[in-house]
Amino acid sequence: MASHPLEIAAKALSLELEGLDLSGRLAVVASLEGKSVFTTSLGIEDQVITAAIATGRHDIEVSTLETGRLFNETVALIDKTEETYGILIRRFHPEQDDIDAYAAKYGLNGFYDSVEARHACCGVRKLKPLARALEGASFWITGLRRGQSGNRAETPFAEADLERGMIKVNPLADWSNEVMAAHVAAENIPVNPLHKRGYPSIGCEPCTRAIKPGEPERAGRWWWENDEKRECGLHVAEAASAIPQSPLPASSIAR
Repeated sequence: MASHPLEIAAKALSLELEGLDLSGRLAVVASLEGKSVFTTSLGIEDQVITAAIATGRHDIEVSTLETGRLFNETVALIDKTEETYGILIRRFHPEQDDIDAYAAKYGLNGFYDSVEARHACCGVRKLKPLARALEGASFWITGLRRGQSGNRAETPFAEADLERGMIKVNPLADWSNEVMAAHVAAENIPVNPLHKRGYPSIGCEPCTRAIKPGEPERAGRWWWENDEKRECGLHVAEAASAIPQSPLPASSIAR
């Protein structure tokens, strides 16, 4: 049972968002007290949200983590999306000193050698830049969906991120692949060409492969590991413990 004020607030927000369409959900979040940030990885879900933010003129900052190891197609899509919707996507890069320190300890591609090394790489290239992207935010909007993996099957529309001191909002939590594909076609939303080449989930190039028929959507991420619930750490609570918190105003979801 929710007992922390942030958990209570998140549960109330989740219930409010449930009966709304995507634009309605984003409008509610944008109307709340506090900064809202959407972090996009340029996947199909994130393109849907970016398009909705732009066309709805919602007061939500759009940011991306440009890790330095992304596919060329992904990097090109950042520019195309900005041009299509006339928006600015803030780009957060890893620090060179962190990359050098990682390479000295593990080797540039040491993430293949152990889970520890892989998590360390994600920490340098994704988690630390994410902390900067979310600085001062009260609401973090993501493209998480229940159908992406078993680990995400219970994804709510809003949830408390106690370690970061904010509410994470997942406005596409209940969207299916079919609904999403139809929406993209109807709205002519630009998407990553890698999706048509068997990449439903796209991360850094060295850590992503095309999936085989019948495999789960995220099977191509860190495919050399055996843990079926593998994640980079962005959406795993304990990974945020060292990230400075941004206190959520007590009145931020008062309506």
